[in-house]
Amino acid sequence: MNRRTPSAPQSGYSELVSSFLQTDGYIGASAAKTLVVTGGTDGLGRAVALHYLARGAEVVIIGRDAAKGAALLAEAARRGAPGRAHFIAADLSLIAETRSAIEEVRSLVDSIDALVLCARHFHSTRTVTTEGFESNLALFYLSRFVASHDMVDLLDAAPEPVILNVAGPTGTGAAEIRWDDLGLEHGYDGRTAMQHGGPLNDLLGVGFTLRQPTSKVRYVLLHPGIVDTGFSGQYDAADAAHVAAIRDIAAPVEQAVQPILAVLDQPPAAPLSAVVQGVPISIEGPAFDVEDAKRLYAETERLLSR
Repeated sequence: MNRRTPSAPQSGYSELVSSFLQTDGYIGASAAKTLVVTGGTDGLGRAVALHYLARGAEVVIIGRDAAKGAALLAEAARRGAPGRAHFIAADLSLIAETRSAIEEVRSLVDSIDALVLCARHFHSTRTVTTEGFESNLALFYLSRFVASHDMVDLLDAAPEPVILNVAGPTGTGAAEIRWDDLGLEHGYDGRTAMQHGGPLNDLLGVGFTLRQPTSKVRYVLLHPGIVDTGFSGQYDAADAAHVAAIRDIAAPVEQAVQPILAVLDQPPAAPLSAVVQGVPISIEGPAFDVEDAKRLYAETERLLSR
């Protein structure tokens, strides 16, 4: 439940709602939902935010670009959702800002039905944050670890909470993890760094279910495939050419978001699930090894405590 009282509906709002009620795939329960979306000003995150705002939900969007945040709030108001859309400006590659954003979420809502983790930002050249972490590791993994574990109480206050981690699954397992060099200090490559986050997030999902055994939260790892998004990042010429090439085979956001919406509308019953382009896959095997998950959890705690 939102602690703020939404502003009064604008003229024409009832007609707008009526049109959405007639939309194929609409699930009435979504009207009562509260969502938090990281990376919600672009691509899939933005599509999720606007979809649920249109259906009466309250959505908190977290992103680094204040101008894009303002544009999203304006679009939400235009679509008849003033007062139910909130933007928190935060650089989630910084753990301090991630934690600050979580505290701001707490000031806005007292329960979360869905936490949707989408934030990513590509770097062709290795970049280290002011906190000393390689930027991909910090944004694509560490911030998701902190957000997942630090908002469990808000999630458990909802009837059927779900965390949707739009990262993997990769199926590659710990063999792809550089245990002695998680920050990729040696032999850095931008695409490798992005791919490295996949197995880390797979194990994050496993570790979450191990560390939160009494939680109601269902943790879903979802790979949307190649999607024609904004491809947020800083690209050299070679990586920019690669992005231009894959746009030809990338799915449009409107198509790629559908499996995400399906999971959010009807979360799986299992504590941990994995989905690739709308198809559930097994969570047995090396990609979801319990001992590797325990190892990564311990190493993550060490990194965050330094």
